Amino acid sequence: EEAPQTVIPGASKKITSISSPLRAIIRLRRRYRGLKKSRLHLELPREKPAEFVHTRLLQRQLSLSRTGLYGPSMSFFNQSGFESSQYFTFDTSTEQHAVKRCRRKKSRRKSRMVLYPDKTKKYLPAEEKSKAKRCLLLLIAIIFFQILNAIENLDDNLQKYDLDGLEKTMHREVFGQKVAVESIVELLKDYLATHIHNKPLVISLNGPAGVGKSHVGWLLAKHFRSVMDNDFVLQYFVMHHCPSGVAPLTCEIDLSKKISDMVTRAEIEEKTPVFILDEVELMSPVLLDTLSRFFEPNQTNEFLNAIYILISNIGGGEITKFVIQNASAELLHQQRGAEELLSIIQPVLLSAHPLWKAADIIPFVLLEKSHVINCFLEQMRREGLYPDQKHIENLANQLSYYTTGDKQYSRMGCKQVVAKVNLQ
Repeated sequence: EEAPQTVIPGASKKITSISSPLRAIIRLRRRYRGLKKSRLHLELPREKPAEFVHTRLLQRQLSLSRTGLYGPSMSFFNQSGFESSQYFTFDTSTEQHAVKRCRRKKSRRKSRMVLYPDKTKKYLPAEEKSKAKRCLLLLIAIIFFQILNAIENLDDNLQKYDLDGLEKTMHREVFGQKVAVESIVELLKDYLATHIHNKPLVISLNGPAGVGKSHVGWLLAKHFRSVMDNDFVLQYFVMHHCPSGVAPLTCEIDLSKKISDMVTRAEIEEKTPVFILDEVELMSPVLLDTLSRFFEPNQTNEFLNAIYILISNIGGGEITKFVIQNASAELLHQQRGAEELLSIIQPVLLSAHPLWKAADIIPFVLLEKSHVINCFLEQMRREGLYPDQKHIENLANQLSYYTTGDKQYSRMGCKQVVAKVNLQ
């Protein structure tokens, strides 16, 4: 009985040494079968979660879009990659496996895409809009409204002074001086269109006696007194306000005080004063020097907003000579003739005094016999007399004329018309 007991332990040790590798093989085999079953379980069709289905639909849309972009060869490649077998993993979670697979495919597909900067980028760079364009548009709008406002102000000032009515009156009552009347009205319109100026307006009416210079001054004074006030219109006659017996310094002080007071009052009420100075050729050099100081541009604003009308016979001889020499050429009714006549008068005026440098010179030409007849008709109408044509022609024939060809120019203009009408 003792002998078998000694043999059994050795045999059991040998079986144990043989069975332990076998058990390991069996365990590995069982593990392999279990993994195989789990793999088969993953490949079995079952109800898929909504998130996984949504992921698969997104993959399908991406594959279709890439098919349109890259052509049939690329679509085949994507389809083969989409239908390839799943990778082996020890993770048994179906959802996590699907998400990882989707991420892996997305990263791989993105790396294969070539992004062109102008078309295929998903998010193009935002265009930065410059603010300079808006500022430019705003500046244009401001300038437009400023110009519109200035135009409206021009119309308001011109309506306030009623220069259209003045032009009609002068064309109706001044004979033979159409070019001169148009020039005067044009200068007044340009100056009175605004209340801000860099120098006063100085208009010099020059010509021989009796051609209508003083009558134009009287019409201007009458018109501006009606549209403004009598306090802003001054008619200064040298023989009346500064007679020969008065000292020139006294006349200079009196004229300076009148101009300064009127200019100050006009500035307060935002009006433009009008100074009509007749018989300027009789002014002393002291008065001419005083006037020239008021014509300078470097003054205060109230002295810049003023209108001066200078009436004189200086240059009358040169105008008479020019008209007689060019009567047949019709040069007087052309712009070239007016410029040529102005070039003749201007040196004569500057030699008399430098103040005419600041003046706009308007020459008055000789009156024809037809213009003198019109003067008789107008004067008889004012006196309330019946205008007999034959009687008027007889009165006109009593005057002296310059005869050039078929034209007759009055030597004294309409200066003697009033006296002859009153004597009849």
